[in-house]
Amino acid sequence: FRGLYKGVTPNMWGSGSAWGFYFMFYNTIKTWIQDGNTAQPLGPSLHMLAAAEAGVLTLAMTNPIWVVKTRLCLQCDDRVKAGTGTGYAGMMDGLAKIYRTEGIRGLYRGFVPGMFGVSHGALQFMTYEEMKNKYNQRRKRPIDAKLTTAEYLTFAAVSKLIAAAATYPYQVIRARLQDQNHSYKGTWDCVKLTWRYERVSGFYKGLMPYLVHVTPNICLVMLIYEKFTNH
Repeated sequence: FRGLYKGVTPNMWGSGSAWGFYFMFYNTIKTWIQDGNTAQPLGPSLHMLAAAEAGVLTLAMTNPIWVVKTRLCLQCDDRVKAGTGTGYAGMMDGLAKIYRTEGIRGLYRGFVPGMFGVSHGALQFMTYEEMKNKYNQRRKRPIDAKLTTAEYLTFAAVSKLIAAAATYPYQVIRARLQDQNHSYKGTWDCVKLTWRYERVSGFYKGLMPYLVHVTPNICLVMLIYEKFTNH
């Protein structure tokens, strides 16, 4: 049972801080582009630009937490007990040991594919914002008009599914690079070996559990975000 909750602490810290940073950066950048006028439509390209910039800044702040979370989830207790693996007792222990043995570089493993992963958030937020805007325009209302709970949840779920289908492979590559039990020379080496031995299916391993986990999560996050920003 304990194994099902490996990495839950850094995941909570990572998710909480990541969403906090992301919304802070995204709202700041978007408001700056709109020159303070929230009723001004940005269009797909500017929505994607604001989301991408927010994603890069957030990644720089939270990447070490995701490295620890991945390693806690993937570490083998039997190997650690036998002295053939590096064990982490928790998030802070993991951060300290990685920094001590691998330096800053170890804490930022997977950062490059994570940069590609910024496209996931950018695509998701662009799709979400554009769906909201088009929906309000179709109903002849201001683009910043409030929607119902069901409408927010629907747009959040659809935008997440579209973004996940388009960008999931980067998450597989990033997780494999962060796993100390795999020795890849770099991002391109990981891509080549995954393709050579697993083909397309290798890049989509774990997609269904991922969707089951993140879709309700993003729906609730976006709903809370919208409700708070509308008051």
